[in-house]
Formats: sequence, structure tokens, C-alpha cells
Amino acid sequence: MDKEAECCSTHLIEGDGTFNRDGLDNFIKQVKLGECGLSYAVVAIMGPQSSGKSTLLNHLFYTNFREMDAYRGRSQTTKGIWIAKCPGIEPCTIVMDLEGTDGRERGEDDTAFEKQSALFALAVSDIVLINMWCHDIGREQAANKPLLKTVFQVMLRLFSPRKTTLMFVIRDKTRTPLENLEPVLREDIQKIWDSVPKPEAHKHTPLSEFFNVQVVALSSYEEKEEQFKEQVSNLRQKFFHSIAPGGLAGDRRGVVPASGFSFSAQQIWKVIKENKDLDLPAHKVMVATVRCEEIANEKYSSFVMNEDWLELEEAVQSHLVPGFGKKLSSLLYNCLSSYDEEATYFEDSVRSAKRRQLEDKLMQLVQPAYQLMLEHIRSETLESFEKALNDALKEGQGFAVAARDCTTKFMRLFDEQCQDAVIKQANWDSGKVRDKFSRDLDSHIAEVRASKLSELTALYESKLKEALYGPVEALLEGASDDTWPAIRKLLHQETKKAVSEFSSALSGFEMDEQEEETSISKLENYARGIVEGKTREEAAKVLYRMKERFTSIFNHDNDSMPRVWTGKEDIRAITKTARSSSLKLLSVLAAIRLDEEDTDKIGDTLVLTLVDPKKGTSKSITDPLASSTWEEVPPTKTLITPVQCKSLWSQFQRETEYTITQAIASQEANKRNNNWLPPPWAIAAMVILGFNEFMTLLRNPLWLLVIFVSYLLLKALWVQLDIAGEFRNGALPGILSLSTKFLPTVTNLLRKLAEEGQTTPVNTGNHAHLAQSTSTASSEVTMENEMEYTSSSKHQN
Repeated sequence: MDKEAECCSTHLIEGDGTFNRDGLDNFIKQVKLGECGLSYAVVAIMGPQSSGKSTLLNHLFYTNFREMDAYRGRSQTTKGIWIAKCPGIEPCTIVMDLEGTDGRERGEDDTAFEKQSALFALAVSDIVLINMWCHDIGREQAANKPLLKTVFQVMLRLFSPRKTTLMFVIRDKTRTPLENLEPVLREDIQKIWDSVPKPEAHKHTPLSEFFNVQVVALSSYEEKEEQFKEQVSNLRQKFFHSIAPGGLAGDRRGVVPASGFSFSAQQIWKVIKENKDLDLPAHKVMVATVRCEEIANEKYSSFVMNEDWLELEEAVQSHLVPGFGKKLSSLLYNCLSSYDEEATYFEDSVRSAKRRQLEDKLMQLVQPAYQLMLEHIRSETLESFEKALNDALKEGQGFAVAARDCTTKFMRLFDEQCQDAVIKQANWDSGKVRDKFSRDLDSHIAEVRASKLSELTALYESKLKEALYGPVEALLEGASDDTWPAIRKLLHQETKKAVSEFSSALSGFEMDEQEEETSISKLENYARGIVEGKTREEAAKVLYRMKERFTSIFNHDNDSMPRVWTGKEDIRAITKTARSSSLKLLSVLAAIRLDEEDTDKIGDTLVLTLVDPKKGTSKSITDPLASSTWEEVPPTKTLITPVQCKSLWSQFQRETEYTITQAIASQEANKRNNNWLPPPWAIAAMVILGFNEFMTLLRNPLWLLVIFVSYLLLKALWVQLDIAGEFRNGALPGILSLSTKFLPTVTNLLRKLAEEGQTTPVNTGNHAHLAQSTSTASSEVTMENEMEYTSSSKHQN
């Protein structure tokens, strides 16, 4: 069974007062109310027409009462009294939806049914919800207060008192906190109870003996639907176990058993219908009330449609209106004076009360415009203040003086403009807006001050960074014994210079001594932080720097020229020097030493442990680098621990071994290339085995000449072909290269010899002249050959 079918909505009392007895009996059977005994509760709701009573019940108790269609206009929806069961709530809870009060369908004179239905609800129900608008709190005719007054009086006379819970549900709650609304409402209820004539037996009985008053507030269903549903869901929890001790149902004395609920309800309604004492107020007061209300409404409507007011209201929406207070005060005075003229002959108390209500409504109407006017004054004055302060600072005026002068000037201007906007009929204080404006000025001044100080600090921080970053990096890269003293000196000089200029710039802010010292201290710490940060950055890539330094020293001589490994260099000594220099870099970056008292033995420890371990073995048995801290160096200043230094040094040695090996290999290769003599045993063999040939040459000197000339030719070819150089790249590339150069070189050599023979007389007896000519020709042939070879190579490429 779904919830709509389970609630079994039934028309209990018709709009004309007819009690639906058969419908009630059928309802009791459907919901099985007769089986509940005393375990049930009755809830009723009353309130103005179209105030959302049915909507509230449907969301609160999951009923299906008919709701008003707002798109068709506001009209009567619920007629008479409807009854339904609340699904899902234990114990069994019955809810009654009463016809709204103050409906235009019944008119102002037909209020008897409203009073009868309200009295019936109070008599039958354990809990009565009184639906009321939040903005009606504090009004005489709102929240059913006149109706409650009559109901209290008649109920005391007709029935034995029973303690009923009155839960006032404040709808469309505004920003006013509930804790501020509830005392006002409770006070009004107490006044009504005190004013009700009581029987002698209950003359001094307090309200709490008959009623348990509670107040809840709900947000607007149309504007904040989700929040409304959430609040209603929380309120629903209060109706669970309502008849338990401490529950909403309160005192259960006199509760009729569920099986007799129908008969009891019929009898109560019969007694209420037969009572004739529930009637209208005195005729004079009633007429005065109605007529003064009409006059007040007429004057209010006339003021709302007044063209001068509409123009003034429209103008103040967009900008500040000069003479706003005088114009609006004049319009209000004319409206109230017109009311006084027309209502002068009506009962004085009613006339005055309605005039106050009219004045309150007018003040509520014009207050947004007044507040908007104050907001325009505040915003425009604040904007002018910001511009004036900015201009003063651009002209070079001191910040503190400029802020003080501008504040005095524009506070005076704000007060003058607020005085011009004052409405005579309203006793409104602009002090809150003035305080807000003052806070806005202070906030803007603080914001600009912080911005200027931030810019000033950033300027000098950038200067310090520019002055320290590069030099510190250069000093650390060229690590030596004087590195940290040089860094300390640089830091002191640049910091002193920056602080001096920064202090002069701060004088215009008129800062107190402590704040100025704090700013200067931050700048000094920033400078120190730059150095420390750069040192940590370099320490993070120390291995790369060490290898870079080792490579630079190992591969270059003292004149920074690249080394050529000819075989005469002492690679061991060069390696030791390069490693010692790299170790110095490691010791410099191992810790921060920005204070004069920062003294340590890191360098000596590293040298004795890593470079000359034999010197340190006699002094210490344990490894000095087997630790996570340096002696006399706090952890905060330690960048590379001893253990890390040892690890880095091992890795450094492994990664530089290849460079050393290559140098040794290159040196050995050069030695082999420069040694062209055969081995001694080959020379001895040649002497022994070539003895006969040698003697033949001695007997025939002509062979010596032939051999000498052949030697010169071969020497020329050897030099010009650069045979040794060609074979350095390998045997096969050397042979291929020589094969392409051999024939052109021989041809050119022979051509040059021929040319020399034509220009120079041949002297066969002069061997020296022949050698000189051959050498010269060889050189020229070689140059031409090289040019031709180079040219041919370029064309081939």
C-alpha cells in the first residue's frame, strides 16, 4: 500500500459546519484506529488562508491534502476540516487540516466558523500547529492572536482543561535568529493568556498548566525548497513516540480511548455549534478598525504609486542623489498629514495604532532606498579616497602622512553626505555604515601599505639575489681554502648596503621600531637564505662538479692548453693533483660556513682518509667517515654527511678511472708510434747476414749513390703521403687512402724533377745539389698532391 492510499484523507466537517459522521466512522475502520486503545495522538494545524498549511502537512506527515495552485492565484483551497492518518509514524498519529482563517471567501463578518474550528482543534488535539508568517511576529492582528484570546476564554468555560502542545511554526524565516523571534512570540501568548477572563478556580493558574508552547522556524518553500524539506524532515522526527513521557503530546490526562474518538468528536462539535457567545468585537472599535485600516491602505498605495517617489527610487538605484533626505522627508510628511486629516474623527486609540502601522509600512518601504543611498555614499567616497591616496603616493608624499591626511578629509566628506540623506520621520542611525566606511578606509590603507612594503621588499630582495647569486656560484665552483671567507665578506658587504638603502625607504611608513627591525631582519635572513640555497643547490650536484673539475685539470696543463699524451707526462702526479682539487671542492660543499665561528676539519679529514690514508692510520683505528655528522658542525649546517662523502668519492673514482685509462693508453700508443727502429736482435741479424752485401757496396761506390738517391725519393714519398698518419686509423683505411694518393704523388714528383733538370745544369758529381733539388721537388709535389687530393675528396663528398 502506497503512502497516499495509507493516509485515507477524509472530509470531517463541511464548510457549512456539517459533521461527516459516516466519513469519520469509515476513516476509523480503514486506519484501524479502534484497535489502538490509548496509543494514538491527534495533530491539528490552523493559520491564515493560503499560508501553506496543507503543503506543510503533506511534507511533514506524507499526507495528500489538496494544495493551492499558486499559478491560478491565491484562493481558498481547504474548506471545513479534513482528517488523515500520518503514514510511517508511531504511535498512530491523526492529523487535521483546518480551513484557513481570514479568507476573503467568508468575508470579515463571517468569522464564527473560524473560531469554532479553532476551538474544536484545541479541544480534540494533543498537538496544535499554528502556521504564521515570520513578518507577522509582533503585530496585533497577526498569528491568530485575537482568535486565540477568544478560544482560551471559551475553552475554560466549556471543557475540563487538558494540557495541549501549541507549536508555532514560523514560515519563510528571515535572517532574524529564532532565539530573537521566540521571546517576542512567547510574550504575546502570555499577554493573551493574562488578559483572558478565567473562572475562580483557575484565576491564578499559569499558562503552562494548560499548554506546552513550542516555536519552530522553517525557510521559504518557494525560494529555498531543499532547505525547507531538510528542516521539515528534522521536525518530523519530533512526532515519533509523541505520547511517550517528555514527548510532544504532553499530558495525556482525559484522553478518550480510540474506539470512542468518533462519538467524542461529534459531541464536542455539537457543543461548539450551539454556543452563541463567540461573536464580533464592539461595533465602534470594529468600525474604527476597519475604516482606519482602509484609509491607511489607501494612503500607502497612493505613496507607492507617487511619481516623485518612483523617480527618486529609480534614481537612487544607480547613483547618489543630492538632497535625497529632504525630498523623501517631504513626501512622507504629505502622506501622513493626509491620513491624519481623513482619520481625525475616528476612535483615538485605533487611529493612532493604525497611523503607527502606516508609518512602519512606509519606513519599511523607503528603508531599502535609504540604505542604498548610504551605500552609494560609502562606495563613491571610498573610490575617491583610493584615487586621492594613490595620487599622493605618486607625487612622492610619505605613505603615513598621505594616509592620515586623506582619511581625515574623506571622513568629514562622508559625514556631510550622510547628513544630507537623513529622513526626519525615521530615527535611523548611520553609525553602522560610518563604522563600515571607517573599516573600509583602514582596510584599504592596510592593503596598500602591505602592497607597497611587499614591492619594496621584493625590490631589495631582487637586488640582493642579483648581487649574490652569480658571485657565490663562481666562488663555490672555484673552491679553495679562501672560498668561505670570501663568501662571508661578500654577504656582509651586500647585506649592509641593501639594509642601509632599505631602512631609508622605510622611513616614509613611520613604522615602529620593532616592526622595522623585523622587516630588516627578514631581508637579512633572505640574503643569508640566498647563499645557503645556492650552496645546497651546488651540493646537490657536487659529483658532477667534481668530475668536471677533475676533467678540466687532468686534460689541461698549467697554461690551460689541452694535454697531448706524448709519453713524457707523469700521469700519476697529474691524477693526484686533479683528485686533490676535486676533493677540495667536496670539502667546501660539505657544510655551510657563513658564521665567523664556523671552523671545522672536514678538509683535513677527507684528505687523510681518502687521498693519503697511510698518514691517518697511525692516529686513528676507526674510519672517521663512518658517521652521519661532522665534528663541530651542527646538523642544520651539514650538507653532505661523512658517509655520503665517502660514497661520493668512491663513485667519483669509478667514473674517472676511464679518463685515466684512456690517457695511459694514449701515452703507450704514442711511444709505440715514435719508435721506428727494429728490435736489437733484428739489427744484429742484419749485420751478420748482410756482411757480404755490405762489402760489395764498399767495393762498388756507385751502388751507394743509387741507394742514396732512392732513399731521398722514398723519404719524400713517406713525408708527402704521411704514411704514419694514414695508418693511425687502421690498416685497411690507410691502404685505401694511400692507393688513391700514390700515383698522383709520384707523377707530380717526376714532373718537378724534370722541370728542375731543364732549368738547372746537371752536375752528376755534385751529390748535395742533387739532394737539395730532390727535396725541394718533393715538397712542392706533396703540396700540389695534397691540394689535388683535398679537392677530389670535396668533390666526392
